[in-house]
Amino acid sequence: MKFIPSALLCMLMLMVCACGNQGKDSGQFNQSKDSMIIIAVNTPQGVGYFVDSAGTFLFNKQFELVSKFSEGLAPVRQNGKCGFINTKGEVVAPCIYDDAWNFSEGLARVEQNGKRGYINSNGEEVVPCINDVLGEFSEGLASVKQNGKYGFINTKGEVVIPCIYDHAGRFSEGLAPVRQNGKCDFINTKGEVVLPCIHDYASDFSEGLARVVQNGKWGYINTQGEVVVPCIYDAASPFSEGLSLVNQNDKYGLINTKGEVVIPCVYDDADWIFSEGFAKVKQNDKYGYINTKGEEVIPCVYDDVWDFSEGLAYVKQNDKYGYINTKGEVVIPCVYADAGSFSEGPACVKQNGKWGFINTKGEVVIPCIYDDAWSNFYEGFAKVKQNGKWSIINTEGKVIVAECVEYSTFWSKVEME
Repeated sequence: MKFIPSALLCMLMLMVCACGNQGKDSGQFNQSKDSMIIIAVNTPQGVGYFVDSAGTFLFNKQFELVSKFSEGLAPVRQNGKCGFINTKGEVVAPCIYDDAWNFSEGLARVEQNGKRGYINSNGEEVVPCINDVLGEFSEGLASVKQNGKYGFINTKGEVVIPCIYDHAGRFSEGLAPVRQNGKCDFINTKGEVVLPCIHDYASDFSEGLARVVQNGKWGYINTQGEVVVPCIYDAASPFSEGLSLVNQNDKYGLINTKGEVVIPCVYDDADWIFSEGFAKVKQNDKYGYINTKGEEVIPCVYDDVWDFSEGLAYVKQNDKYGYINTKGEVVIPCVYADAGSFSEGPACVKQNGKWGFINTKGEVVIPCIYDDAWSNFYEGFAKVKQNGKWSIINTEGKVIVAECVEYSTFWSKVEME
């Protein structure tokens, strides 16, 4: 990629300043704040830049591609290579990498010449780019693939568990699943096999249990290797809030961490993740909700339902969308052509072919004038589309960024130095 011509950059700057606070110095922001929102904007013209919550251009710099800040650093691309800047706009890691990921636990993955490594927040390459595959760090270790085999490295890049495995998972609760010669074992952080396993597959631990597969059937073992739930299910999910979704004979139900059946496998479909204490279920081609006790608290009468958020969920009935509360009461009638979840106040709805936003009382707070909209607000902002262009608005409907790329524009709350 190449830089945008200077004339086009000037027009871009005028658009940004017209939407933001023109009283600020375009290259500075208030350092006295404990935190602030920084928006990483990528445009269809191939330009990336950063603005604050008022839309003011930051750092007096533009790039070919930018991403959001994490742990005070953001990956950027310049002259086809990736590096990192800090919240002052200073280059911490020069743009020498073919690809880069966000920071997590003080480290970020980078790629160079088809190999992967890690750098620290000072831009130092603590794990050299010599690895074919590199996982995320968990409990101080990350899986690594070298010469076709998997092992684990520590945060210094030292191979502490040799690359002898056909596959390796991530550490959770002190254990990691590894595969060798077609069978799975669990090893500890010293690389010792603590749970010899005869299963064909084993997952990470979640809430003290790991899923295992034997002869095509799913069950669970605990951290002592004891079979808590025998391998009798056709499918099984990780545990969430003490419950797991299981499938038997093409029907869904729930079990607890003791393997006890909380809800028999009687539903045509179900969601294993609870939101605000509710999960959706399907029976006889209609949807409703169960609570964590397995009780069907909202009957299966809707054409479709979605997760609860801020005490409300949008539902579909007779090809229209509305909202119900956790008692199953309709609080906003099913009159919309489409809808999204409530988040930070407003929810997006579609009416007469256009999108806008309503509050929890069903009152229109941002008119339905957009051709498209993302489902909800996050950190006070949402993406909307009008006249073929995606832009960013705040909860008052004010345009903060006039034009951006839909899937590669991000924002986050950043702790200031």
